[in-house]
Amino acid sequence: MSVRIALLGSGFVSNFYMLGLADLSGWEVVVVASPNAAHAAAFAEKWGIAESSSDMSAAIKRDDVDLVVIGAPNYVHKDLALECCKAGKHMVCTKPLARSGAEAREMLEAVRAAGVMHGYAETEVFSPAVMKARSFIDSGGIGKVLTVRSREAHSGPHGDWFWNAELAGGGALLDMGCHTIEAARYFIGKDNPVVEVLAWGDTLYHTDKTTAEDSAVLLMRFEGGQLGQSELSWIARGGLDLRNEVYGTEGTIFTDVCRETPIKVFSRPGAGYVVEKAEAETGWLFPPVDEAWIYGYREEMRHFIECVRTGATPRETFEDGYVVNCILDAAYLSMKTKKWEGVSVEP
Repeated sequence: MSVRIALLGSGFVSNFYMLGLADLSGWEVVVVASPNAAHAAAFAEKWGIAESSSDMSAAIKRDDVDLVVIGAPNYVHKDLALECCKAGKHMVCTKPLARSGAEAREMLEAVRAAGVMHGYAETEVFSPAVMKARSFIDSGGIGKVLTVRSREAHSGPHGDWFWNAELAGGGALLDMGCHTIEAARYFIGKDNPVVEVLAWGDTLYHTDKTTAEDSAVLLMRFEGGQLGQSELSWIARGGLDLRNEVYGTEGTIFTDVCRETPIKVFSRPGAGYVVEKAEAETGWLFPPVDEAWIYGYREEMRHFIECVRTGATPRETFEDGYVVNCILDAAYLSMKTKKWEGVSVEP
């Protein structure tokens, strides 16, 4: 079975989805849709997609579509997911699932009622380094995990809508924290829920661009007593920074996919594209060997396509995205109250 895909969105993340799909077999993007017809057409030409459209609803309803991949901005995730449910389409949605727990809950209830496959495209837990780290945990290599510390940082988003707190749903905490929250859940175990959080956030630099936080710190206490720590930033210079530190009773694991690369380049004239959010292409550079692979795009796309083929339930679903949104809701409340806040998740 060749899985036929409708890709919604022709921007940043959709390019990474195409890179992730590039070395896989058994799929075809039959249409890319975006409200900007010219942008969609240019994307289709770049990636060799037969059709482009400015009508996302029409793309969802096509008879030749087996899977809809939502790579659109946060503020349209819910509406697009509900349209997919009405059309009876399997879907994958990029992170964060929604702008709030309430929106995510509506999406989750809709996919449950429709009986369609729902995948949550959280790249962090499909990163080869992170999956390898999990294998050491599963084998007992570091004993019982006690704390997880994660950092996700860059100098700021690429799209204008990210800076609008209402459209995006939040700032750096939402944009980057969704990754680190799911990483902590992945390492510590989803059967051990986050019960309360303490968060700080502020706009330290981008005061002329956004009313949302460009810097945040989050502490998550799990039911079993474990602690997750997240550092999130839109003010970090030098390109994307993705790191995890996992501390167990018998060992420690570090992952660093952006800085500890196996290749280093020094360029005087400029080397061209180096890495996501890079601010320079001269001097000493640390390019990743394969961004789509190390970030997790390839492995998540492989997984979701196989789930469509076999009818299996993805290991990241809208249920996970909903839990992450609930944790983020509690974190934003904590930023205001400046105290620990409980996490409320409906079954």
